[in-house]
Amino acid sequence: MLAVTLGLLCIAGAVVLYGQMRWNAGTKELRQQLEAARLDIEPKVFNQAELEGLPAPVQRYFRAAIQDGQPIIAAVNMAHVGSFNMGETTDNWKPFKSTQRVITRRPGFDWDVRVSMLPGMAVHVHDAYVAGEGVLHAAIFGLIPVVNLRGPGPVAQGELMRFLAEAAWYPTALLPSQGVRWQAVDDRSARATLSDGSLLLTLLFRFNSDGLVEMVRAEARGRTVGRTIVPTPWQGRFWNYVSQEGMRVPLEGEVAWLLPEGEKTYWRGKVTAIHYEFARQ
Repeated sequence: MLAVTLGLLCIAGAVVLYGQMRWNAGTKELRQQLEAARLDIEPKVFNQAELEGLPAPVQRYFRAAIQDGQPIIAAVNMAHVGSFNMGETTDNWKPFKSTQRVITRRPGFDWDVRVSMLPGMAVHVHDAYVAGEGVLHAAIFGLIPVVNLRGPGPVAQGELMRFLAEAAWYPTALLPSQGVRWQAVDDRSARATLSDGSLLLTLLFRFNSDGLVEMVRAEARGRTVGRTIVPTPWQGRFWNYVSQEGMRVPLEGEVAWLLPEGEKTYWRGKVTAIHYEFARQ
């Protein structure tokens, strides 16, 4: 029995190790594709003159979040910890750790996350937007597929929404010079529109009393239900702002689907590390 148990443990360990190696190779490939799609950034630094004519809350946001002469962000590396709600009808929160690589022009990112389901059992997930395509790939041990979606259309639309919604972490990407158009709503909110290739989308940004982003909302983002994608209202919240390389960015946030039966929060996380790469002058 001891020999059998040891043998099974060795097999299980080998499966986990092989799965991790396969997954890491997939992460490397996605991030190489991100790099290949990069575009040159102009201008290289922020000039407050480009705020002229923007809605008042948007002007307050940029003045609160970035300083005149701030170098424009070209890329970001982040790490997070938090919990992910795996339940469909009831809450089932599981801890996760993740890394994320973001390229601001052409917009793209790869979120590589490991969700701990049970001791010794993890689900690996890529949630990404790469060269105009959306990616949602989840696999147990990095080997057994649970979800595998990739392509243009609703998948890409939803992932580009995520890129825009998370721009509070890379605030220069929200500037008009970086492709975002702003429309006034009221004294505390405005709509931001971003296009990439054939995709065009608009999100509502709401700002707090300090002028910083506190909430982002989409009226319809693709939610995966079984093998189908259902357009569903969606929102993210940010808080705990800190100064980071001359900018004010949030360290904590949560994301929720706004269902007919009520708000369903499915992600809560905290940034544990963030490193910026700026446009080369």
